[in-house]
Amino acid sequence: MKNFILAILSGLLLAFGWPVNGFPLLLFFGFAPLLLAEFNIRNSKAKFIKWKVFGISYLAFFIWNLLTTYWIYFSTPFGGAFAVLANSLLMSIVFLIYHIVAKRTGFKSSASFFISFWIVFEKIHLGWEFSWPWLNLGNAFSEYINLVQWYEFTGTFGGTLWILLINFIIFKAIISYSEFKEPGILYRAALKSTLLVGFPILASYIILWNYEMPKEKITALILQPNINPYTEKYNTNDTKIGDLLLNMSEENITDSTAIVLAPETVFADGTVLPRFDNSEAAFFGRQIASLQPNLSFLGGASFYERFSDSSKVGPQSNKLRANDWFNDYNSAFLINNFSENQIYHKSKLVVGVENFPYQHILKPILGDVMIDLGGTVAMKTTQPERNVFNIKDSIKTAPIICYESIYGEYVTGYVKNGAQFLSIITNDAWWGNTAGHRQHASYAKLRAIETRRSVARSANTGISEIITPIGEVRHQLGYEKRGTLSGDIFLNNRITFYTEHGDYIARISKFLALFIFLFAIVGFKRSKYF
Repeated sequence: MKNFILAILSGLLLAFGWPVNGFPLLLFFGFAPLLLAEFNIRNSKAKFIKWKVFGISYLAFFIWNLLTTYWIYFSTPFGGAFAVLANSLLMSIVFLIYHIVAKRTGFKSSASFFISFWIVFEKIHLGWEFSWPWLNLGNAFSEYINLVQWYEFTGTFGGTLWILLINFIIFKAIISYSEFKEPGILYRAALKSTLLVGFPILASYIILWNYEMPKEKITALILQPNINPYTEKYNTNDTKIGDLLLNMSEENITDSTAIVLAPETVFADGTVLPRFDNSEAAFFGRQIASLQPNLSFLGGASFYERFSDSSKVGPQSNKLRANDWFNDYNSAFLINNFSENQIYHKSKLVVGVENFPYQHILKPILGDVMIDLGGTVAMKTTQPERNVFNIKDSIKTAPIICYESIYGEYVTGYVKNGAQFLSIITNDAWWGNTAGHRQHASYAKLRAIETRRSVARSANTGISEIITPIGEVRHQLGYEKRGTLSGDIFLNNRITFYTEHGDYIARISKFLALFIFLFAIVGFKRSKYF
């Protein structure tokens, strides 16, 4: 019962430390109760120890996942249940492997293994086809940006490392005090924890106090049409949408406006990609761009491309019948009056909704089963490069679409290709007025800090925002409000350390976790023979 209560406590601490209403410093204690419960079980004489460790860890991680990502249920009940259950399972497997290693090594080795292996787990979640990095620990500070200005050097993995280090200091103090009953153990642990928490925060404020905003800037106009995706979006044609966006632009544009942003798939009729120039999306894009001589329009559209040539079939192509395929795209496009039209295809896809994970393995088993989210059931086609859009005077922006804004190193690809600010277009209405859209908007602040780029965020139903390179929200339009935002976007050409080197903490962690794991296994075998 004691270990059961400790597991519940861990789950609650992790959940109550999460954005947008949580207090992230709780995460410095979040894993300690669960680690203590594992230690108690490991050193007991009970049977089925591995199953008990798995059980308490699953309970803790289930509570965390459920309380923070319950909102997925509102868009897809099956997908919501799967995300909570499966992610809790994966986290529990990581914890179980830590338990196996901890039985064969000392405290320092097992602690180093857990920290590095958890980071490896988060890195895997950023890259594989079941990608779900929403609960990567470093995301937890998105509402407390003044504490993590050093993310420009480490990315969010720096936050993960920070949280786990403090947890193991607290855990070690608890077990040491339980054994020796020496108050000095607690005093030393408190001092060490205070210093390890305080120094990064102090460094963050020093960075913040010394940061100077870039001199060059432009004005952006952000449109938030507030169209309900369940009752309006797929029942309203592109002509009506285009008229709405044009009217909103005409009423709010100024002589200084350089770019107008509209949300993800705001033109949803499905445009044939080779005929884009003659589409309603292109027509209204040109109409808006013509409101000012040097104006650009950036918006989202659904494209498709049908073909019969089997040599064009890719892993993400959809088959209709024999010799009849099509590619389906969730795309961003940019139009102005002084350059060719520019198109980018979303390439980080929502699992089940836009991407059938490991299709070559699962499709023979499951058939054409896909999670239906607002009418989107086809496999989306991606592109390999993070190309950027050029607007006036060679100014470049990153056309980031929805889910892509969760991926730190991925976003640095746009910046390496010349993006001077980040444009995020999204449609977060699927989840209703829950924590989901607020968390998604909050994470954009971390991308601003990591790359030191301003963010212009256009969301169909909200939250639309303009964010500075230090993660400060200067302008915001709330959820379920139709309207516009206008404000300055700072242009930056400086490349941060994190942009240059990416997730180096995760790369180092891979080698460390593998080394300690092999050491533990070899050590175990030696104990059998010698």
